[in-house]
Amino acid sequence: MLFVGHIIHSSAASFYRTLLDGIFSIWLVGSFVGFVLFVFFWALDRMTHSAIWICRQSSKVLHAGEQNAAPWHSWPRRQLLRRLAVLTSAVPFGAAAYGLLYERTNVEVTRRRVALSRLPKAFEGFRIAQLSDVHISSFMTPEMIRRCVALTNQLKPDLVALTGDYLSWDPAAQAAVVEALAGLHAPYGVLGSLGNHETITGTEASIAQMFAAKGIRILRQERAAVQLRGETINVIGIDDSDENLRGLEGLVMPDTINILLVHSVYPQDFERVVEVGVDLTLAGHTHGGQLSLESIRRGLCLARLETPYVSGWYEKSGRQVYVNRGIGTTMFPIRLGARPEITILELVRGI
Repeated sequence: MLFVGHIIHSSAASFYRTLLDGIFSIWLVGSFVGFVLFVFFWALDRMTHSAIWICRQSSKVLHAGEQNAAPWHSWPRRQLLRRLAVLTSAVPFGAAAYGLLYERTNVEVTRRRVALSRLPKAFEGFRIAQLSDVHISSFMTPEMIRRCVALTNQLKPDLVALTGDYLSWDPAAQAAVVEALAGLHAPYGVLGSLGNHETITGTEASIAQMFAAKGIRILRQERAAVQLRGETINVIGIDDSDENLRGLEGLVMPDTINILLVHSVYPQDFERVVEVGVDLTLAGHTHGGQLSLESIRRGLCLARLETPYVSGWYEKSGRQVYVNRGIGTTMFPIRLGARPEITILELVRGI
């Protein structure tokens, strides 16, 4: 898994293979979290014993009191500690099973109003639905994708934006994922960009052509004008590559709102976006961390080691980025604290 990057290669694995992958994922995540808890409590235990030892060495009174005190390792206490240890060790595996069987499929619709000072008057209230990181696999089947498509259509967006990673690791799944997403409908069309998994699988050109045949336009270092009542906004699509961002300036239209569809955003990317004048960037890639404890404390998410732009809305110098958590998974089919997401962004005129 460390070398290949994924435990699931086929998008249509057998029932038994899928079952084994699910069990292995629960064991993997549960064991990792359990190990982290073990290290934490072991370190806490060592610090506590060290503090007690220092106090005993420095206080004669404590030595005298110890002779009458019940020993710390008495039988009832040992029993209590053993039960607590068993309960604590079971929690990570239970949480992993919850993340596999429930939270992974519990799609959240996130609604956000985006204020843009240069928004043309005709686009006041214009609604964009964003879908990202589909990652078709045996844990994100075409039927599951179609359910997300149906939910998106029920939201009645004016435009649908797709921000990459339609595949996991299986190039043979192109036709299936395109067919599943072909059900998306919006009055002003469906536009998209490609992700790093299309680069990894070498399917950039082929999947873009398949989408085009279904009426979905993948923008590859391109722009598309969306017109409403004589006014225009500019939508730009960039492949997932720092090199492609270097040509961004030539795609920006200075006299209107520019919306960029790109798969991932890093600090240097945001600097570039601010520099060339993109008003709103829609991205994905991080899955909201996939395993995240940020509901408890901000920063408790391994994805922040890669980029600070993990999930939700960010703003800098009047330029805005929204990072969608995606609907699929990679590495392991488990989500904790990062529900799959469909985003509805309503554009409004700001000050």
